Amino acid sequence: MDNCIHPQSEHKAALGASMYVPTTHKDLLAIANGDKLAHLRSVIFCTEDAIAERDLSYALFNLSLALQNMRDASDTLRFVRVRNTEVLERVLAMPGVEKLSGFVLPKSTRHNFADYFEQVRHTAHLLMPTLETAEVFDDDEMKQFRLQLCAPEVRPRILALRIGGNDLLALLGLRRPTTGTIYQTPLGQVIGRLVTIFKPHGFELSAPVFEHLSQRAWLDAEVAQDMAHGLTAKTAIHPDQVPQIERHYQVAQSDIELALRIIDPDSPAVFRMQESMCEVATHASWAQRMIEQARLFGIGQLDDGTAAIHQHQLTSDEGTARP
Repeated sequence: MDNCIHPQSEHKAALGASMYVPTTHKDLLAIANGDKLAHLRSVIFCTEDAIAERDLSYALFNLSLALQNMRDASDTLRFVRVRNTEVLERVLAMPGVEKLSGFVLPKSTRHNFADYFEQVRHTAHLLMPTLETAEVFDDDEMKQFRLQLCAPEVRPRILALRIGGNDLLALLGLRRPTTGTIYQTPLGQVIGRLVTIFKPHGFELSAPVFEHLSQRAWLDAEVAQDMAHGLTAKTAIHPDQVPQIERHYQVAQSDIELALRIIDPDSPAVFRMQESMCEVATHASWAQRMIEQARLFGIGQLDDGTAAIHQHQLTSDEGTARP
């Protein structure tokens, strides 16, 4: 068995709800600079499925202009979802490409990843391979891909793995229902297997897009199920989805109280709290994750005074969390 477990805090930047924006968008530069949609934690400028083949030349031209003029620093993580290795080569040659945080690699498999990685090997760009091909349904293929991603020169560059729900459903001849979550389709089991294959080895996974914009209650239900699977990042396709998704990532008062008690060195090995058994040895990783999540997304369901006390406990050593 391969062993490439890395600390979950290696990349502390919170992706949150990653907003997909076509590279043909008229406000590409304003979004990249934070002048528009300033609340975004991460944005992905797409040159793949969101762009028709006939529009690719203009899309890359528009992206090149934005790269030349965007500010060097940004509170928003900025990625480009490339169409293929040829498009990656063209983007890497654009002036200003160093202003990008990294790239989303579409339809990533162990058979094509090396071709992508060779182009960025000597850059500082982070990578987010997307799992959206027939290989995803084959656990052995996913384990082989994990082994490739665990290579010492590769692993520090992998920010997260994105789950391409629509492409995976299309391979099954399906589309997600308008009344239900993706976990009520065959992909529910697939996502569960991806979690168990990748997360024990330190890889974060990003949940699929929810494309039915009017079904807000089902989006809430799906994000809750995402989180039950350990996924605290999700693709967004409309600005209104971003705060709705990220509201779920705030940590509840009861969870942060439990987490702080579990990591308290004076706590007994096993104790009762909130009518649950807490076991330090088995619950410590969950507690650390809750604390990190609270630093990044804040604490919900608290009055201002209590929130301030807990936020001080969480940030006294490592700086202030982004609200």
